[in-house]
Amino acid sequence: MCELSVLWARRNVIVQDSAVLCFYRNIMNLQEYFRRIGFGGVYEKPDLATLRAVHELHVMSVPFENFSIHCGERNTMDLQIIYEKIVRNRRGGWCCENNLLFSWVLREMGYKYTMLGAKVFNTLKNDFNPMDSHLINMVEIEGKPYIADVSFGVSYQIWYPLEMIAGKDQPQPSGIFRLMNDGETWMLEKIRRKPLVQNEAFASSSLVDKRQTKTIYSFVLTPRGIDHFLNTSEYLQTSPESLFTQKSICSLQTPTGFRALIGWTYCEVTFNPDEDTDLIEMRDVADSEIETILKEKFNIVLANKLTPINNKATYKL
Repeated sequence: MCELSVLWARRNVIVQDSAVLCFYRNIMNLQEYFRRIGFGGVYEKPDLATLRAVHELHVMSVPFENFSIHCGERNTMDLQIIYEKIVRNRRGGWCCENNLLFSWVLREMGYKYTMLGAKVFNTLKNDFNPMDSHLINMVEIEGKPYIADVSFGVSYQIWYPLEMIAGKDQPQPSGIFRLMNDGETWMLEKIRRKPLVQNEAFASSSLVDKRQTKTIYSFVLTPRGIDHFLNTSEYLQTSPESLFTQKSICSLQTPTGFRALIGWTYCEVTFNPDEDTDLIEMRDVADSEIETILKEKFNIVLANKLTPINNKATYKL
């Protein structure tokens, strides 16, 4: 952890230079973001309690979704476009959008943060993907580092920042998360509860993850800027091998669990920690239902028509 002091000193390489940030301040408004997530907008200092509140409200209000790819649109790393999409058009986004926007929120609120890249674990290959396909933020509060990640989705979405302590169990509503460290590399894993599928027809669905422990991603503490993710963003939305071109995905955390629409399969999951189970309701929906489900369950109204897709690819709730 001795390298952290160096990282904080270098944190200004994370987003853009000061001139660009001043430009963004003229067109992006923190209070408008607060209204988008339902935060009161009153805070005294960049402390842990405030970060926890904003982090939780973001994952409860802003879906993790990749619909732009399947609506004839393009995902971008342009912060102004992402702000317009998520805050003003009330859409969701994938990690490079949600967590980049959250970097701006952290900066505007006065937090000391570093943008990092993470390699997602590939269950088919039983190894981490070679590229940093996931963007996260490391935040320092009173000398302690935390991981903030508002955009992984489904049951692997953290609701609150994780303290960077190796091997410590950190219970959250969706299960127990744990950060591990083997020197330079950190790894995030989760201990799951037993899934109980309520619809017998979906008992063997490939979306149901029955593993008790799930490795999620790994990362190093090298600061990353936007440029680091440009090729990643292009690959993820164009490669036929990308999960995101193979499946249309949307998930949103709820006070009791989360809901998700994967292709034509709609899921509602209720966390039941007292019995160490997750209750899963699943059903297939018709094309004619999708617009209504998006509006009523995810508060999303798409400008362009969605073409759902659910090709074979490794993806679990």
